[in-house]
Amino acid sequence: MLGVLGGVAALCTAAIVGYSLAGPEHPAPGTGAGDDLTRPGSRQAALDGPLYRSGALDPVDCALPRIREHDEDSMRAFLDRLTDCLDDAWRRQFAKAAVPDFTAPQRVFWSDSGSSPCGSYPAPGAAAFYCPANDTLYVGLDDVVQTAGGEPVSHYGVYARVIAHEYGHHVQEDAGILEYGHGLMTSAAAAATSHEVSRRIELQAQCFAGAFLSAERDSIPVTSEQYDAVLDDARARGDHGGPADPRDHGSGAHYAGWVARGYTQHVLSSCNTWTAAPSDVS
Repeated sequence: MLGVLGGVAALCTAAIVGYSLAGPEHPAPGTGAGDDLTRPGSRQAALDGPLYRSGALDPVDCALPRIREHDEDSMRAFLDRLTDCLDDAWRRQFAKAAVPDFTAPQRVFWSDSGSSPCGSYPAPGAAAFYCPANDTLYVGLDDVVQTAGGEPVSHYGVYARVIAHEYGHHVQEDAGILEYGHGLMTSAAAAATSHEVSRRIELQAQCFAGAFLSAERDSIPVTSEQYDAVLDDARARGDHGGPADPRDHGSGAHYAGWVARGYTQHVLSSCNTWTAAPSDVS
């Protein structure tokens, strides 16, 4: 079963069977001569799918309304407009890549507790998450501010990055990448292997978010102040290496670095974490 993606951890329920992901030079399971590498969830979708050859996202003129302090209505308007922009941008990108399977995700912006096929909310580390079981983005109107560590709402780029990251998981789902990643996680022989796959998933979503922010840098706009706030926030959300830390999202340096990579390099080929060396997704 595919789990919730986002927040502090990717909560994927996985049966541990046996496989070690050690980089692109080592073949993944299910890639023998007779395998269909074009099916959704295949190795090809993750390592060399057409989305990577589609270039940079096209700008969609995403001017965002201002968020006001302690005002759920303004946050809802911000999130609705931002998600509209993400729908438009990624729909165009899938068309450019000639990938026919894109459908915009549903969205739930909560102010009260509730439940999804991926679990109840709010929950620790789940102020915003994507549930692949029903293709839905979930965002807590207050929770997303509270988990930003006191970040002022004037730093709207921080919140735009969070939502663009969760949307990135939907992109992975529709491109076939997420199914492949979860297949590796369910066949992993050790927790460390599963966590490395999770980091490849999460850091790619970071890069997709950076690519979107780059395309909309003039319209949102992403000023130097906003960009610095985005990277500082991402750095603070990385894995911190404590004894209980599952190391499933990436170090602070990498959690910020893959956003910067998507933002500065623009093209989606720069977001291929699946061919990155293990040291680049640690």
